[in-house]
Amino acid sequence: MKNYDAIYVDGQWIPSDGKKTLSVFDSTNEEVMATIPEGTASDVAKAAKAAKAAFVSWSTTPPATRAKYLTAISDALAARMDEISSAISRETGMSKMLSNMIQVGLPIGSFKQAAALAESFEFEKQVGTSLIVREPIGVVGCITPWNYPLHQIAAKVAFALASGCTVVLKPSEVAPIDAFMLAEIIHEAKLPAGVFNLVTGTGPVVGEAISASPDIDMISFTGSTRAGKLVMQTGSETVKKVALELGGKSANIICEDLDTETFAKAVMGGTGQAFLNSGQTCSLLSRMLVPRSRLAEAEGLAAAVAGGMKVGDPFAEGTNLGPLASAAQRDRVVSYINKGIEEGAKLIAGGPEAPEGLEKGYYVKATVFSEVNNKMTIAQEEIFGPVLVLIPYDGIDEAVDIANDSPYGLAGAVYAANQETGIAIARRIRTGQVTVNNGRFNPNAPFGGYKQSGIGRELGEYGFEEFLEVKSLQL
Repeated sequence: MKNYDAIYVDGQWIPSDGKKTLSVFDSTNEEVMATIPEGTASDVAKAAKAAKAAFVSWSTTPPATRAKYLTAISDALAARMDEISSAISRETGMSKMLSNMIQVGLPIGSFKQAAALAESFEFEKQVGTSLIVREPIGVVGCITPWNYPLHQIAAKVAFALASGCTVVLKPSEVAPIDAFMLAEIIHEAKLPAGVFNLVTGTGPVVGEAISASPDIDMISFTGSTRAGKLVMQTGSETVKKVALELGGKSANIICEDLDTETFAKAVMGGTGQAFLNSGQTCSLLSRMLVPRSRLAEAEGLAAAVAGGMKVGDPFAEGTNLGPLASAAQRDRVVSYINKGIEEGAKLIAGGPEAPEGLEKGYYVKATVFSEVNNKMTIAQEEIFGPVLVLIPYDGIDEAVDIANDSPYGLAGAVYAANQETGIAIARRIRTGQVTVNNGRFNPNAPFGGYKQSGIGRELGEYGFEEFLEVKSLQL
């Protein structure tokens, strides 16, 4: 077990004003793997003050110089990939192989992409008699989740720093170890004091203090819609800019015109994707919409995939499904599975019982329901676990209506016989991104949602622009 006994403020590791600590649990065995400071509002005040002071010089630092720092951070993350991904696998339950690629590989790319944007972005342009200038917004409070901890930190911190902003980071207390490792890397890279600050603690204390701080100009938050609403309310008192990446209940429309082989590929691929990171993914395709005439066919395919999922230690070879990140999350997911049974959904794979031989650790079976009505709780609320629902539809218009019948609008997918048809359907889905015919994830494309899935975009140029203000110089 490792004890992290300091927060990072103004270029130094200092003790928190709080005297309490928070325990970080190993999701594979339920044992304490680390402790971290339970930060206070006064810690946030110190960090925000340092970030505000550092903004004066960092915002005017040449973009090429900022890019060099970000590249150095990216390289140092790559050098510590195994150590960081191992910690995240223990915190979140993701298999070690996927943690290397996703939990650390994507953040390495984010820092490099942010560095490239800092150098290539056009911060000024002439519009008639005016010079339009894009300037960093100021101090950014970054509040990040536990499911993709370093990835979400990088999506905020890397692009904020690249734009010329300074940062106060509050990582999730469930999965904070990677944030300490990043702070160590940033310190070794000799980033100017105050440009990056780390305060750990709980949302109701540290998160709320960040949202309320008059020294913080913008909040970039990723988490539940419920928590996002609170961040927005608190931030409104000082009229902050608020960027929110929240929940999702994304629909995957499998079209009726697919041949047998392609239909099988679509259903089986969609089922496997629904269990990514043990279902702990906000953009998860957790509602599979299938033609009623082919529901039985889809049930057999989905059940086979779920039944073939190897649940177990994320460090063991061949593991497809590791544990959930916490006891609270496991209990929440199990309660949703029981709710689905109570509401009359047809359970075709998995169930609420712990996987055999895995009574210790936060494990849940890969679970699939069929004959689900879109008004059921398991079709409307974000479960955040390895639970897929099959919803039958009659005609593509009904499928689109079902897909859009959600308070969320983060992601979606369409699998059609040809790409043109798929694109036409995708245009009708009210979400921030739609995968057409198993298109690949693009880490430089804008990521964010419609409706209660959030405000603003992350990653790539669109994510970079979130941290910039627009000024007109009338000449």
